[in-house]
Amino acid sequence: MIYSEFKNQKLSKLGFGCMRFALDPKTGEIDQDKVNAMFDIAIAEGVNYFDTAYPYLGGKSEIAMAEALSRYPRDSYYIADKFPGHSLTAPIDNIALFHVSLRKCRTDYFDFYLLHNITEWSLKYYESEEYHIIPDLLQMKKEGKIKSLGFSCHGGPQLLEDFLTRHEGVFDFVQIQLNYLDWTLQDAKRKYDIIVSHGLGVWVMEPCRGGKLAVLPEEESAKLKAIHQAAGGDDPMPSDASYAFRFLQSLPGVKMILSGMNEVFQVEDNIRTFREEWPLTDQERETLMEIAEHLKKGVPCTACRYCCDGCPAGLDIPELLRCYNDYKFAQTMTPSMRIDALEEDKRPAACVGCGQCSHACPQHIDVPSAMAELAEMYEKGPHWSDQVRMRSQSIHEDLRK
Repeated sequence: MIYSEFKNQKLSKLGFGCMRFALDPKTGEIDQDKVNAMFDIAIAEGVNYFDTAYPYLGGKSEIAMAEALSRYPRDSYYIADKFPGHSLTAPIDNIALFHVSLRKCRTDYFDFYLLHNITEWSLKYYESEEYHIIPDLLQMKKEGKIKSLGFSCHGGPQLLEDFLTRHEGVFDFVQIQLNYLDWTLQDAKRKYDIIVSHGLGVWVMEPCRGGKLAVLPEEESAKLKAIHQAAGGDDPMPSDASYAFRFLQSLPGVKMILSGMNEVFQVEDNIRTFREEWPLTDQERETLMEIAEHLKKGVPCTACRYCCDGCPAGLDIPELLRCYNDYKFAQTMTPSMRIDALEEDKRPAACVGCGQCSHACPQHIDVPSAMAELAEMYEKGPHWSDQVRMRSQSIHEDLRK
């Protein structure tokens, strides 16, 4: 197993993400026997980092993870959990909710604890004096109930830079969505560079983009197979997922790579990839970048911002086009969160269709058409604001128990 050194701790570079546990088809509940079996294999092979969050699987992930880990000594593994400030609609007793997670995870402390999902939407809650989230969690750290404090982030690079600058010295690590597709699609390269420049550890979520890089389209997968065969590679053929993980292994700032595993074969395949250093060749890296470009279905915006000069609606067109490209690749919640955070007159539907932006665009993008399509995709959802209302109700019910 490959390990990372972080604050005098030896972390398996492969972390077990607990967001996607398999459900029993008969009961709809988490298949605890399967979770136990996967953990047994992972731990036997050296995995020692387990990541959950308060809202995962309707609040059941923490419980299932704790059940599986309770069969091992507490000092043989690291637990990471997250505070759901992104799901609040009113101030709560933060410390009481923190202790709910401690209880569900059967532990007295968290090795790693994160503010869950810093975005343009959630930032106002996390930094609110009324909500008092960061000071309360710093108090938990002072009391030794949090060993390392970090945050996960789906926001843009500028938000990340500004947040870290305002809270210099507060956090130990940052978790971002990072993979060879989002390296350019979501400007993850810039986010990675920002975190490293602040001297913090980079934690990776969505290394296979929700599974889309784990099983590539046949014609793209064939390119990787051809490279392997030409090099005289031994069978079995490396999985598509292994290339995504190896891309991340090559980034020196990356300390932790989380994989949401829900089948034994996924655990076994990931362990093969992380058993020892397996650097990409130059040809493999170039091919992955080509595959990423082929997978994109959006527009070639370079964020030069020429389009913003003279926009009568004052829209941040590059940011909206980034959301458009994200939506075109997959209907996820991330672009919805970004747009939800905007004032209504700065959302894509505010585009008046004058075409000034298209005339100024060096890439000749039909911006008004993209804005109209983006407005339609956003309107259809899913909407993060709807999820917040449901999750907030669940949090208040937990605190009343």
